[in-house]
Amino acid sequence: MSDIEQGFIVPQWPVVTAVQSLVSTRLGGVSPSPYASLNLGDHVGDDPRNVKINRAHIRSQLPAEPIWLQQVHGTKVSTPQMRIAEADASVSNIPHDVLVIMTADCLPVLFANRFGTVIGAAHAGWRGLCAGVLENTIAEMRKLTSQSPADEILAWLGPAIGPTAFEVGQDVVDAFHAHPVAVKPNAFIAIDQKPGKYLANIYLLARSRLEASGVTAIYGGDFCTVSQSEQFFSYRRDGVTGRFASFIWID
Repeated sequence: MSDIEQGFIVPQWPVVTAVQSLVSTRLGGVSPSPYASLNLGDHVGDDPRNVKINRAHIRSQLPAEPIWLQQVHGTKVSTPQMRIAEADASVSNIPHDVLVIMTADCLPVLFANRFGTVIGAAHAGWRGLCAGVLENTIAEMRKLTSQSPADEILAWLGPAIGPTAFEVGQDVVDAFHAHPVAVKPNAFIAIDQKPGKYLANIYLLARSRLEASGVTAIYGGDFCTVSQSEQFFSYRRDGVTGRFASFIWID
């Protein structure tokens, strides 16, 4: 499933060979603690010179400079027709466009259609997930393929906060239950001795939204950024920390 020793993960999902994807870890960079060591975030307080070196290291694994986004926990999607910096997802049908999502607990979701002609990447923190960032990404992908069916799209769920670590309040539960898409059983589990607190499973919540949109080929979802401290940055665990990234491109 991964090549952690080399500082990155290669997602295992049945996309065509033209579609390539890669996920960095926290390993293999030059940043000191608390950003140790392969921090790719230029907005978290790390020395910009370190971030530049770290990004150059990742760039050597990619066919082009990634299309970096300013993620704001929203639902906007950057497209080849309208590239916008402030967005939480991007799509492309252009070879060597490298889409990228940075995270440190939020869920990165990579997309590709079965023919390898269109790809997408989305940042799904609970706010963006609840508000429809995955649905918007799928919709923009379909526009690039003459409205081909959503069931021709595959999704891979990258490293995110796991279901035993993601404590949320009643407001999060209410927000998801207010949406027309039904919440899967066990997506929220009440915490004993903590009234109004729940453990949330962001992977199950994402699956509900993907399936409701017609995407049923869903892979990944077996990480926990909080507990896998040697591999991943985690904002929930550490507060001040770095960011790793998920990349996808058409070769």
